[in-house]
Amino acid sequence: MYHIRTYNAISSKGLSRFAADKYTVSSEMEAAEGVLLRSQKLHTEVLPDSVIAVARAGAGTNNIPTEDYTEKGIVVFNTPGANANAVKELIVAGLLLGSRDIFGGMNYVQELGHMDDSGEMGKLLEKEKKRFAGSEITGKTLGVVGLGAIGSIIANLALDLGMNVIGYDPAISVEAAWQLSSRVERMDSIEALLARADFITLHVPAIPATKHLINKDTLGLMKPTAKILNFAREEIVSTEDMVAALDAGTIAGYISDFPAPALLGRKDVLLMPHIGASTEEAEENCAVMAADQLMDYLENGNIHNSVNYPPTKMSRNGGRRITFTNNNVPKVLGSVLAVLADAELNVVDMVNKSRGDIAYNIIDIEGDLDQSIEAAIAGVEGVVRVRVI
Repeated sequence: MYHIRTYNAISSKGLSRFAADKYTVSSEMEAAEGVLLRSQKLHTEVLPDSVIAVARAGAGTNNIPTEDYTEKGIVVFNTPGANANAVKELIVAGLLLGSRDIFGGMNYVQELGHMDDSGEMGKLLEKEKKRFAGSEITGKTLGVVGLGAIGSIIANLALDLGMNVIGYDPAISVEAAWQLSSRVERMDSIEALLARADFITLHVPAIPATKHLINKDTLGLMKPTAKILNFAREEIVSTEDMVAALDAGTIAGYISDFPAPALLGRKDVLLMPHIGASTEEAEENCAVMAADQLMDYLENGNIHNSVNYPPTKMSRNGGRRITFTNNNVPKVLGSVLAVLADAELNVVDMVNKSRGDIAYNIIDIEGDLDQSIEAAIAGVEGVVRVRVI
């Protein structure tokens, strides 16, 4: 029986993935092996030593102390792409709201509540509608910064909307590259993209390298008619520099899912209350993906969509399965195999993967395992965590 600790309100579709005969799931679970959460900040939470995996039903993991968990041998999962459709649709809305003064026009109509003659109202609206005229997005150039799960979808959709699309991503994955249309022009630098685009949409994670990626210097490269859409993370854009650029007319507008006090009350800013992934479907998709990844790791040791461990998967080949994490240094795997050989245990299959300073291994063996073997592997220098499944 596995035990899962939940934080936040997790979709019932995700929770239903945990079979009752294998899992106990509760928000009050004490000694859990797995943690499933959405936005709960874990930086100040003390997890029990029993926890071996944390799964976030969402893409960003800045609410999780990933580096600390890596050192403890805890795998951290996320759900990239599960909320992609919800974000995609909101970005399309942002593009349209940013190109035509739809919001201003709707507010103006509501201000006419004092009028009781529809004919007079119609005449007034016909006269005043030019105040809210805008331009079409067809033929405009969209710059997509970050061509991952969401960025690549947006790029392809913008092409269908008649836009010219340019993209920049120095670390695009093979999977994302396959999904990306050949009509998306790849740029050699973010500077080149910013100089050409009429609209820029951001799709990069919040990591130290991307903090204030949009700042005084990068804003200065843009067309004065350009507008930025930020539905990724608040930290990617310097609010102070954005306000200064808008005041100076360096850029024309900012559309964001991350309101800040300094941005309120401006006609050149459109703000939404962080609703990018707030659809019933997106929450369900994220919960299901997170639950499935957590179960596959707990039951089989397989890793998919981890932000701190290498993707590692091996079909079950009978017998017992050993998984272990170790510091990514020479001789550790050889020492573990020597332990198995000394115990006359035959290796049926194995896989070894590394990512940065850690390595992860799955080994299927024939024969019986007792606690002394597990303890001997745990005692090998460089081994961080061992499991017998």
